[in-house]
Amino acid sequence: MKVRLNRMFGIDGRCFDVAVDHGFFGEGGFLTGIEDMEMVIAKLLLAGPDAIQLSPGMAHLLQRCGGPKPALVLRADVANVYGPEPLRPLFSEVVQGAVEQAVRLDAACLCVNLLDLPGEPDLRRQCIRNVASLRAACEPVGMPLMVEPLVMAGGLGGYGVDGDVEKIVPLVRQAAELGADVIKADPTDELDEYPRVIEAASGIPVLTRGGGKVRDEEVLRRTESLMRQGASGIVYGRNVIQHDSPARMTRALMAIVHEDASADDALTLLRA
Repeated sequence: MKVRLNRMFGIDGRCFDVAVDHGFFGEGGFLTGIEDMEMVIAKLLLAGPDAIQLSPGMAHLLQRCGGPKPALVLRADVANVYGPEPLRPLFSEVVQGAVEQAVRLDAACLCVNLLDLPGEPDLRRQCIRNVASLRAACEPVGMPLMVEPLVMAGGLGGYGVDGDVEKIVPLVRQAAELGADVIKADPTDELDEYPRVIEAASGIPVLTRGGGKVRDEEVLRRTESLMRQGASGIVYGRNVIQHDSPARMTRALMAIVHEDASADDALTLLRA
């Protein structure tokens, strides 16, 4: 299993995975910046991130490219919790034959949600079953499993991220206990509390989720802080693919992740 993960993580044990699987969730607002997927992936290939996260239907756009390319992280489940007015019942469904597709597409890792929404215990139970069944299916073929423990808060306009460390820590620990090989977790509201998330993962590499689009300075400073707090890397989507120059933003973030560049240095690189 470590062999496949070596495609994602450099010799420094760090990884930058660009998430481009947003269209999988059926929300029109998620399509900004990824209307032309072939063009997006071509731009990212020039920037050379460690991995690109794609849905089963789009993964061929990466894998048909010749020569060296980023590792493929394959999204295994689709959920309906992200819209401004999610339809009931809420669900997170694993695509049929996800592990077999991952093997056929030469993926380095599968990614699956572990959702925790207020007042939705059935959804969390469904996610636990998804993780457990994928863990069992991944094991015989040596396919690593990335689990995305995502604590969400209710409110007007649908569900949003809840950065409460007291809620994130137990969900991250549950992901580790369920057998995650990699954990993709949200940043905490107070970034100096992030070492508690790293500790809860019990030695499993933690890649921090990017969330919604923010100013360049904010995303770079947050990334620098998270890496210094002990994160093994990042999984960013909208802050890359909705940027005026996805390639330059990728290079700037790669400098922070792999070269210990400061946010100021990365900002200079971004604006060069």
